[in-house]
Amino acid sequence: MGKACCSTDDLKTDLTSGKSDLALPTEAVESTFKVSGMDCADEIAAIQSSLKIEQVFRVEAKLMSSTVQVWYSPDLDENEIRRLINKSGVKVVDPNKSSKAISRQRVALVAASGILVCSAIVIGFLTKEQSLVSMALCSISIICGGFLVFPKGLRAIRHGHLDMNVLMTVAVAGAVYLGDYTEAAMVVFLFAFSELLEAFSVVRARKAIQDVINVSPKVALLKTVNGELINVAVDAVKVGDTVVVRAGDLFPTDGNVISGKTEVNQAPLTGESTPVKKKEGDGVYAGTVNLSGSVEVQVTKILSDSKVSQIIRMVEEAQKSKAPSQRFVDQFAKIYTPAVFVLGLLICFVPPLFFGGRWEDWIYKALVLLVIACPCALVISTPVSIVSGLTAMARRGVLVKGGIFLETLGRLKALAVDKTGTITEGVPQVLVMKKWNDLPEREIVKIAASIEKLSNHPLAQAVVRYAEKSGVSVVGVEQSQTEQGRGIFATVEGHEYFLGNHRFTHELGVCSSDLEKYLQSLEEQAMSVVVVGHKPHDDCVGEVLGVFGIGDKIREEAKAAIQDIHKAGCETVVMLSGDNNRTVSAISKQVGIDKVFGELLPEGKVTKIKELVSEYKYVGMVGDGVNDAPALAQASIGIAMGAIGTDAAIETADVALMKDDLRQLSVAIVQGRRTLGIIRFNIGFALALKALFLILALLGYSSMWMAIAADTGATLIVILNALRLLKIQN
Repeated sequence: MGKACCSTDDLKTDLTSGKSDLALPTEAVESTFKVSGMDCADEIAAIQSSLKIEQVFRVEAKLMSSTVQVWYSPDLDENEIRRLINKSGVKVVDPNKSSKAISRQRVALVAASGILVCSAIVIGFLTKEQSLVSMALCSISIICGGFLVFPKGLRAIRHGHLDMNVLMTVAVAGAVYLGDYTEAAMVVFLFAFSELLEAFSVVRARKAIQDVINVSPKVALLKTVNGELINVAVDAVKVGDTVVVRAGDLFPTDGNVISGKTEVNQAPLTGESTPVKKKEGDGVYAGTVNLSGSVEVQVTKILSDSKVSQIIRMVEEAQKSKAPSQRFVDQFAKIYTPAVFVLGLLICFVPPLFFGGRWEDWIYKALVLLVIACPCALVISTPVSIVSGLTAMARRGVLVKGGIFLETLGRLKALAVDKTGTITEGVPQVLVMKKWNDLPEREIVKIAASIEKLSNHPLAQAVVRYAEKSGVSVVGVEQSQTEQGRGIFATVEGHEYFLGNHRFTHELGVCSSDLEKYLQSLEEQAMSVVVVGHKPHDDCVGEVLGVFGIGDKIREEAKAAIQDIHKAGCETVVMLSGDNNRTVSAISKQVGIDKVFGELLPEGKVTKIKELVSEYKYVGMVGDGVNDAPALAQASIGIAMGAIGTDAAIETADVALMKDDLRQLSVAIVQGRRTLGIIRFNIGFALALKALFLILALLGYSSMWMAIAADTGATLIVILNALRLLKIQN
């Protein structure tokens, strides 16, 4: 378990709600404990209650990683924290030792309880009465099953909580008081069995997550300065070191290939197992698999800073945030359970005291009501659904930062996409270069490339590459001034020039009728135009020197991806671009985009997103996570494409598509809708079953064992339904 000091930038989390409020003290110490026996919300509540002392500032119990993170005063010993956690009913275990997912003792106790109560029922059926033997068998069954229930119930009562274990303890005690040992034993067994099923489901979901995040290699083959190869722990590898990765091995760190060539399976990061060819100069990532040749890699990032470590942190953080449906269920359960308990007390006492009812009848009805009140199926349904959905998406290379964003994906009505790098490949090239005066073409290219050398915009880089390919050398720029969304003014070799888009030529008053026709013809062919010329100044009216027609190839999968997004239930797909309207309109028609808005400055994109949110409410924005940051922030959900190439994309977006493929988005939307649908069904089913048995109990048609059997069945159904989300539907 780790221990570290926290800065004042950290936030304190409320022990029960997980919400941020006050800053942690600067001296706060953090420790993480691996625990066993934490399988549902009751255990989490018990841990939080046990640690609710003045010296503990913050507690985060993570169900799916089975860990408890505690921030506390340095005056408090770590062993005391461990003792308090153990006191809650779970057990702190050694994080380095493998432990059984479900203890054999627990399985044995549940099995013994079930066998004993079934034996008692058979004996009772054969003898037609409750014999001493059947009573003894039921009593032992109650003890076996109750060993897993009663201590938790007593701890909850001591901490002032009214949880499921308390309800079951009272119900069983009441049944024993009424002399119905068989029913008491059946209730204990079915509840313990239900809890065991729930634990198995959490273990399965937990294992699925571990399969995603346990892709980090443990050792690296380090090449020393004298050429020796030695095995070292990955943590010991430093930036600048050279590691050798043989065929079949995992890449231990992020780095660049400096010798050899190979094919790499990047499925752990992108979800796509099609091998990617790598040669000298290409980047490779920790956790991916070297399929063929042996290569030497120069380390560019230590493991903790690598792409795979970012993903692991993101998957773990995603489990912390509660989706709206989960917050609803948590709040509902807090009110529902005490309310039904009070109702049970009223049913127990009011009819016998005021209406002459038989005590035995109304006590029994009250006990049935307590059993019905058990919110197992309701409480477990949402977190297992959310975690299953998030895990399945991570397997496919789609990183969703939490349940709230997964639900938002499922509600998307409109999607805004950037053009460059999203619909197009993002590597434009000069397709046409036309002189517009008597200056030699090489001179025009030199001026344009010298100015564009200052910019990292894809269109600017296309002009620079064209100059390099033409063998034209660039010169220094004496001064420059960028006009955002339009172009740039620059002084080259003592002359003032402008370089920019179609709109810029109109603003400068240098667009003639002939030039207008020519630019329109290029734009109708889906080309972007870059115009270079003399800047109008003083007595100079300005003059166009040349025109570059730049094309960006449309992605092969773009049209199919847009069709799939529509099929997934997204009503409208909109393109937002800074490029001219004719170009973006031509591209949008080719790929089937519904609406298009060109010539937009960054603030213009934000305005359009606001309009879309006003009209559709749930709107996604696909961008690169950096340049489109304002628009991404304004949308209901920001989505970054090709995040395997940029660290910033993972940090800034709500959803990161690791593979540079828009088709992943339709899969994410479908998964979001499936998750929402399954959550709604689970909640509705659990509540409907509760309502049905509540009515049956009040009418006298339900027994305790029937109610707990129904709850056990409901728990099993909602869990299995939620686990369906681990399998992605294409």
